[in-house]
This record gives sequence, structure tokens and C-alpha cells, in this order.
Amino acid sequence: MSADTAPEVTWGPVTGWGRTAPTAARLVRPRTYEEAAVAVRDCGPRGAVPRGLGRAYGDAAQNAGGAVLDMTGLDRIHAIDVQGGTVLCDAGVSLHRLMEVLLPLGWFVPVTPGTRYVTVGGAIGADIHGKNHHVSGSFSRHVVSLELLTADGRVRTVTPGTDLFDATAGGMGLTGIILTAAVRLQAVESSLVSVDTERAADLDDLMARLTATDHRYRYSVAWIDLLARGAATGRAVLTRGDHAPLEALGRRARRDPLAFRTARLPAAPAFVPEGLLSRTTVGLFNEFWYRRAPRARTGQLQTVPAFFHPLDGVPHWNRIYGRGGFVQYQFVVGHGQEETLRHVVRRISERRCPSFLAVLKRFGDADPGWLSFPVPGWTLALDIPANLPGLGAFLDELDEEVATAGGRVYLAKDSRLRPELLAAMYPRLDGFRALRAELDPRGVFTSDLSRRLAL
Repeated sequence: MSADTAPEVTWGPVTGWGRTAPTAARLVRPRTYEEAAVAVRDCGPRGAVPRGLGRAYGDAAQNAGGAVLDMTGLDRIHAIDVQGGTVLCDAGVSLHRLMEVLLPLGWFVPVTPGTRYVTVGGAIGADIHGKNHHVSGSFSRHVVSLELLTADGRVRTVTPGTDLFDATAGGMGLTGIILTAAVRLQAVESSLVSVDTERAADLDDLMARLTATDHRYRYSVAWIDLLARGAATGRAVLTRGDHAPLEALGRRARRDPLAFRTARLPAAPAFVPEGLLSRTTVGLFNEFWYRRAPRARTGQLQTVPAFFHPLDGVPHWNRIYGRGGFVQYQFVVGHGQEETLRHVVRRISERRCPSFLAVLKRFGDADPGWLSFPVPGWTLALDIPANLPGLGAFLDELDEEVATAGGRVYLAKDSRLRPELLAAMYPRLDGFRALRAELDPRGVFTSDLSRRLAL
């Protein structure tokens, strides 16, 4: 291999977006498929894991002492079928880039999480979900096919309905490296979202509203105040909407209805005082956020970044938790397990966990990925400063409660789950392990997450 085709290689610390468990690894950035194959072949005894833009909160894209393959160098959009609504692109292309290119053509990504700074490969590997799961399912449901570089150096075309696809969707990069993917898109008439907002007085009120009327909306999410107690426990601001049709736009917006408008605020500082996110400050924020929301408002037009990705406007927002970082804890419990959700919310409220980024959503039908997170039911995600005293033991107790109820935690956000609970949460785990053992007997693809949970 000549020097001019060698991938970029450095050595340094790698951490998840939560910044809780940094480890050192050899960072390799392939720029061609051939360089990716060489990087896998030469990854060494500690193996390799692919990494996108680093938005997994925990240790899924870390590999202590081994290789971490930065796939953002493979970022080409190969083809767009404007009539049929599909895109073929490299796995390193970000959802942000797809929106820039596709929105002016009248198409939108089928699923987006709370940040658009994730790659297509990461979206498949974590089988990301968004505010539209109750309607559209997770990202992998919209993947037509993908090309996967496996441990033996082969590039396989993988399609839905096969074991390899179902193991790769949500498989956290452990079946191989996704090189390209063909994805079905969502047709839109404008780049604006028509949004309805309402306040819910408590958790029961919120769940009743979601159950009764979620089917009317493509997108639905509730911000929930986890510091509220007593009669106000679980009070929330419910925000729902759909892509705005042309007739809903004003004269000015109609001049360029598909323009992708973004705005960025100054970056969060490199150092934030540890005591900034206290129960007092978060409680004040939560009170302000709840009170400023309208009791009921319909048809407000919002941009894509404002509705889907408000935190993307603040670069490095994860710094606000201080040097200790934060834990993003997300779980799901099925329909019929509402009492478990109520009990967990009460416990978090009573413990006074200072969380201001807490959201509740309803999931629709389960997705086919063996380790895909969503199942029909209720999912709650919250952020907690990692240095909160006794946090580990408290979350272990919540894990037990969730597992007993037949629920699970989201592996793309996890950095601390005990391995003995994994099989109870993911009943297809044995099949995933067996396929990995057959496909990758030397354990080439590995990560801090896979070692911790014996994936």
C-alpha cells in the first residue's frame, strides 16, 4: 500500500457524548472503501469499532487500546431518485448534510433523533428513533439495502428480511462496517413544521392526551418536569406537529418554501462550574419552561432545527454538565406497564434528580432489529449529572424495575448497565451472539460496550 493511500492514523482519547468514560485508542480515518478494508485487516488484537460523529452518549463507539474507525471520511452522496424518493450515500454522510441536499428537492429524512449530527451508518447501527416512531418506526425500517464490510474482508449487500440485516440494525457496529446505504425518504411541501403545543397538568393527564390524540400527528414529544412533586408530578409540555403544507405558509415563506434555515449560538464554554446544574437552578429552569409554554396553541410554524434539533444550535452543549459529564438514561416499557412508568417518574421526582432534558414519547410497532431498542409502549429519556451521589445504585434499581416489567434500556445511550440484565431486556440476544460468532470468530469488531456487556 502506497503512502498516499494510507488512512489517517492518530492516537488519543475517545469518549461518548456524555463524557463519562474516556478511553484511549488508535484513531483511523479511512477515505476510501479500500482503506477501510485495510484498517479492518490491520486493526490488531484489540479489534476495531466504527464511529460516526460521536453522538452515542455512552461507550458504544469506544475501543480501549484498539482501533476506532472514524467513518466521516466516507461522505459521498452517490445518487438521489427525485421521483421515487430514495438516496444512495456513504455511511459517513450526516443527516445534516442530507437535509441540506434533500430539502430543496422536496424530500426529508424518514427519521431523525434529537440531533442531525449523526451519520447514516450510526443511524443504522443504533437504529435511531425520533418523534415519529408511532407512525414511521425506526431508521432501519426505511433502509432499502446496505453494503457491509465484514471481518473476513468481504463486502456484502445486505437487505431487509435477512438475519444479517436484523443483526446489523441496532447492532452497534459489531457485525461489520456499513459502507453505503440506500434509504427511502419522506416527501414534504415545505421545510417548516406546523406545531401544536399544550400543557399537561401531571403524568396521567399527559398519558391520556398522548393516548387519545397521538394518531393525528406525525411527530409527537413531551418535555416532562422530573423535579415537580405532589399533584404536579410529571407535568409536561406536549409538542406535536407535521410538515407544513404550502397553503399554511405566509407570503414570505412561499417565496422559498423548501429553504433549510439553521442558526447557531456561541459554543458552550470548555469549562462549566460543577455546581451550575444544581437542583435549584434546574428547578428554576423547569418552572420557567413550563410556565412560558402556552396552555394550548395550534398551527405555529417552526423551522426544522427549532422543532427537531434545538440543542444543535449550541455547539458542545454537553459541556454544561461540567467535567464529570452526564448520564443519558432512556428506557421503554410496554403498553399495560403504565404503573411502572408512574413509579419510576415518582422515584426520580422524589430523589430530586436535576434533569432539564427529559422527554416522554410513545413507540409504535417494534422494529425487526434483534437489538433495536423500540417496542410498543412508553419511553422516557432523561439526563443526569454523572457526579450525583449514589446515582449508580439508583439507576441499577431502575434497571431492575424496567427489566421486571419487560422493558429495556437503550444501548446507544448506555454506559453502565449490568450485563446480567441484558438477556432479560433483549430476548434475541443469543441469536445475535451466535451470528457474531459465526461471522466474526476472531472478534475483530469489538468495543468498550461489547466487552462490558459480553455482546
